[in-house]
Amino acid sequence: MLDLTQAILNLGFLTGAFTLGYAADRYGRIVVYLISCFGVGITGVVVAFAPNFPVFVVFRFLQGVFGKGTWITCYVIVTEIVGSKQRRIVGIVIQMFFTLGIIILPGIAYFIPNWQGIQLAITLPNFLFLLYYWVVPESPRWLITRKKGDKALKILRSIAKCNGKYLSPSYSEITVTDEEVSNPSFLDLVRTPQMRKCTLILMFAWFTSAVVYQGLVMRLGIIGGNLYIDFFISGVVELPGALLILLTIERLGRRLPFAASNIVAGVACLVTAFLPEGIPWLRTTVATLGRLGITIAFEIVYLVNSELYPTTLRNFGVSLCSGLCDFGGIIAPFLLFRLAAVWLELPLIIFGILASVCGALVMLLPETKGIALPETVDDVEKLGSPRSYKCGRRKKTQVSRSHHEAPSQR
Repeated sequence: MLDLTQAILNLGFLTGAFTLGYAADRYGRIVVYLISCFGVGITGVVVAFAPNFPVFVVFRFLQGVFGKGTWITCYVIVTEIVGSKQRRIVGIVIQMFFTLGIIILPGIAYFIPNWQGIQLAITLPNFLFLLYYWVVPESPRWLITRKKGDKALKILRSIAKCNGKYLSPSYSEITVTDEEVSNPSFLDLVRTPQMRKCTLILMFAWFTSAVVYQGLVMRLGIIGGNLYIDFFISGVVELPGALLILLTIERLGRRLPFAASNIVAGVACLVTAFLPEGIPWLRTTVATLGRLGITIAFEIVYLVNSELYPTTLRNFGVSLCSGLCDFGGIIAPFLLFRLAAVWLELPLIIFGILASVCGALVMLLPETKGIALPETVDDVEKLGSPRSYKCGRRKKTQVSRSHHEAPSQR
């Protein structure tokens, strides 16, 4: 039953990736985010008080759909509204709060005796996020791509005023790219060579991260021990991952830490599978290293994915690629429980192979360190070439690089 309910939630995530990710690129980031928050709140309450299993299944699925909408639009808004130097920081901070949630969850589960109470505790705060309507503006980048430059300029002026900054007159020259504004589709993600390569590798990276990460977390429930303490420790282990990312991705770039973290996770899983049970401290140490590695890989793929897609396709592209994360989440519980019934360590071997292959593939991605977010598909095609420094510049109007930075970062 556990693997089924988890699979239903991840199926909702997968559906939300296609539907709400598309909607956010067409109708706006903030409106989809607010609708998703409201949807998570309503469906979560219904799940807690579902009178029968069919109702539970339907609303558990819908909760996954809206949950995906809240996550993906939140991340994209934050990525688009800050400058290139701050992108890595805000992206990692978001993931640190995810880790904080993992650390807190065992305490909530310990003091709340039933699953309905836990469900309400993690659902009701979504209604508070509706207050963001009066706080968080629409993404100026998205407004520009939809030929709403006046609204974008108004938001930029407001941001500059709040931060005590001066908005350069060059911002009045904001114009939309001369590429025709169209609704996003999957073909846009695979039509050109660089976009196709990035899309396929990122999809596999998301899938691998989900299978290995969720598999290692759920494995805690079948290997014995105190589930509350083990889950808490597994969350604490993730905190050093954020620090390691901060120390490496601006010095070494994105690709090398991305590849190394996957390979570390893969090797750790393979080694753990063959270590004798008579030395539990060593098994625990190596397994913890694997958990740290896949956590770092998971956090980097968020950042890299948003940096490798143009503004017109960013929300849809990130949603589609992360949809493979949800597909991996559907498979992970079945993979874990079914293979563990054959041999307890068999899932670790599968996890190790997937992560190791992923580590090799991500080295084929272009480096995005210090490069402005691409605005068009043509910008993405230039990534990794000597002309990649031009990435993000407009074709119609030549403006300064600060044109692509939020005023707060100038």
